[in-house]
Amino acid sequence: MVIDMESDKRVTDSLQVLGFSKDDLSGFAWTGFSILTLVLVVVMGVLVIVWLERKISAGIQQRIGPGYAGPLGIIQALADGVKLLFKEDIIPSKGDPWLFSIGPAMVIAPVLVGHLVIPFGHSIVLADLGTGVLFWIAASSIAPLGLLMTGYGSNNKYSFLGGLRAAAQSISYEIPLALCVLSISLLSSSLSTVDIVEAQSKYGFWGWNLWRQPIGFVAFLISSLAECERLPFDLPEAEEELVAGYQTEYSGIKFGLFYVASYLNLLASSLFATVFYLGGWNDPLIPLYSALGFGNLSSGMTDGAAEVISAAVGIIVVLAKAYLFLFVTITARWTLPRVRMDQLLDLGWKFLLPIALGNLLLTASFQLLNLSSV
Repeated sequence: MVIDMESDKRVTDSLQVLGFSKDDLSGFAWTGFSILTLVLVVVMGVLVIVWLERKISAGIQQRIGPGYAGPLGIIQALADGVKLLFKEDIIPSKGDPWLFSIGPAMVIAPVLVGHLVIPFGHSIVLADLGTGVLFWIAASSIAPLGLLMTGYGSNNKYSFLGGLRAAAQSISYEIPLALCVLSISLLSSSLSTVDIVEAQSKYGFWGWNLWRQPIGFVAFLISSLAECERLPFDLPEAEEELVAGYQTEYSGIKFGLFYVASYLNLLASSLFATVFYLGGWNDPLIPLYSALGFGNLSSGMTDGAAEVISAAVGIIVVLAKAYLFLFVTITARWTLPRVRMDQLLDLGWKFLLPIALGNLLLTASFQLLNLSSV
């Protein structure tokens, strides 16, 4: 292997001219690698969710489900994605090509960005922001713009109505969702997702916010289902009256991006529900391990090995809790009937919003009482 010292020196000089050092370059490379790893892991999670949904729905409907593409049909979703990738991309002749093309990216990008602040362990988080909760709320509020753009750029009345429905639904349920999340932040005295998990680790299983915020958890569950446009809240793409809603004119990989964004949003909602209400990476079975004599498994290990095992256990615990939440949402899709649009808006504005606001006020009152008692 021959190292070109002159070329390396030219690269170094160019970095110095731009104001960067070699350490900065290595930092940029590590950040890019971390982002790429997160994207790949999240996309793999989407493939697992699609497979689970098909298998769970098949079980509910007493049929087999996918079983030919790979063992137990595990690569059926990947095969569908490859098929969509090679399909023709058709743009309506009288539509707006810019809005039509940018819309899917506007829908999927904020959902991907929201995964940056999800912690899988104490130090396994891509961006431990002090305002991580507000960052997620702000990022998720951009997606309705993409849905409006797709509906308007398609030059199709069904697509436009679907875009309007999606925007109205998202705005209606983002407010109660944000109020529930702010109640959790107020209870944990922090806007950081890592701090919220650590605040739940003091009393083990009984320290979860699920027991201290049961009303907020139910409101969060309903609001997240509506945000992800899952049944019984899939009004923007109701095939009975809108063909496929804002997706009607799309084909190929752009059509697939909408479904990827939907499942990405569902995965993000499940992970945030785990972080906010289910204790995050904290294992609820630790007292049981101690009672059975397995409490000090890392006692004979080096610090590095113990840290790796602790990180792996944290990731497994987070994913197990998230996929338990996903099982509930998938089961709800195949058991509950679709609501009407007026019922959807009434539920958001007349029921969930007052409940979430009252929950926030009660949480603030108890926090003030605790401060005054101290």
